[in-house]
Amino acid sequence: MPVDPSKLRIQIYPAEVLRKVAGPVEPGAEAEAVGARMLELMRGAEGIGLAGPQVGLEWRIFVCDVPPGEEADGDGSAPSASDGPAVYLNPRIVSHDGPLEPYDEGCLSLPGITGEVNRPATATMEAMTPKGEVVRLTASGLLARCWQHEIDHLDGVLILDKMTQASRARVKSRVRQMEKAGRR
Repeated sequence: MPVDPSKLRIQIYPAEVLRKVAGPVEPGAEAEAVGARMLELMRGAEGIGLAGPQVGLEWRIFVCDVPPGEEADGDGSAPSASDGPAVYLNPRIVSHDGPLEPYDEGCLSLPGITGEVNRPATATMEAMTPKGEVVRLTASGLLARCWQHEIDHLDGVLILDKMTQASRARVKSRVRQMEKAGRR
């Protein structure tokens, strides 16, 4: 069934779709239109990444736009900022490198919640563009972190699952409030 990109909205925890494993998506005009709408929603929410489940789609798609000069700049071994906005289909991390680094992550589907998450410093990803081109890219710093965060979403994993114990304890009451509000 075709998707109307204009109807896509950011899903807020505990929306069920956030816990589902997304399925493969075909390149083409529909993926391009959905990607463009996701970039629009991401920018409107002042984010740097957004995944299919976060807009209610069980599609393996994510968008990102990590500007230069943000925190978590990386070690210079690979780009730590995107070269403008990007849309990726069926992405997967093929390798990680470097030590696990802590960073206070937020999520557009968990407004007002941040927590320390440890992730590898560098990541290599294989994905497809909406036009069907296969790409293999390596990033460090915030860009690598963004890719890993968004791919977690495609697997039904949230930062709540990856936060340090101290961060989880700090946000526990806010998460409970969100869960209670979601049941209404």
